[in-house]
Amino acid sequence: MSGGVILSDETCILGEGPTYDAATDTLYWFDILESRMLARKLSGGETVLHQFQEMASAIATIDAERQLLVTETGLHMRDARTGKLSPHMSVEASNAGTRSNDARVHPCGALWFSTMGKKAEAGAGAIYWYFRGEVRLLYPAITIPNSICFSADGSVGYYADTAQNLLYRVDCDADTGLPTGEPKLFVDGRARGGGIDGSVVDLNGTLWNAVWGGARVDAYAPDGTLVRSVAVPVSQPSCPAFVGANADRMVVTSAWEHMDAAARAADPHAGKTFLLDIEVNGRHEPNVLI
Repeated sequence: MSGGVILSDETCILGEGPTYDAATDTLYWFDILESRMLARKLSGGETVLHQFQEMASAIATIDAERQLLVTETGLHMRDARTGKLSPHMSVEASNAGTRSNDARVHPCGALWFSTMGKKAEAGAGAIYWYFRGEVRLLYPAITIPNSICFSADGSVGYYADTAQNLLYRVDCDADTGLPTGEPKLFVDGRARGGGIDGSVVDLNGTLWNAVWGGARVDAYAPDGTLVRSVAVPVSQPSCPAFVGANADRMVVTSAWEHMDAAARAADPHAGKTFLLDIEVNGRHEPNVLI
């Protein structure tokens, strides 16, 4: 298949949040609108489905026994063996109109995670910072917050508002993951076609961005220069992640949300998860510090 091979043919309405756990060789990702998490060993085997009672969109490793799950009501502890959930921090739990969206762990162990309106209402979303039991609001009034990711040394953070198709860069404290300055425009995607969705940064400082509606993953140098575009076999790729023992491969999730029957027939692999035909200088996700 041009651009990549199907890693999992389990179809998601809104596939998002891929996270690879190197210790167990497991890729986790989400079908947000179906309130389920999917898991699969990179080495092979069946895709395992985990059904939740509310929308969830991201997961991070705490240690060998525990994970932190990001959902529409906040942060939850998850027993990695049994799957049992327990509430940890309530975030927007009283707002039935919002859900969680993008998230990623800063190299120091802090977690940035986002919320948005369930119908993508203008300005209904936000980005939060969590570290060692504390939550702070970083950026309010974002419509579709995406592309949360960080440089390997923790000095730079990124985020986007997909509704604006603008990607921002901000200096960060490497020890806390908190912003230390004002965000500056990094990439203006309005002239490129497609929407800036999920992103991840490799060891070279290259930011890899899934372009929703663009059927590609774009790579940007640290100065914002477009250095590469990789075609993917679906029109709505949503988020990339580094995988493998050496983090030298890349997967990307996708979606069929908003597609009618004709669009789905023209895009038969929409919603599946792919292993791309490229090698990258990636890195594994750090553990989150609770």
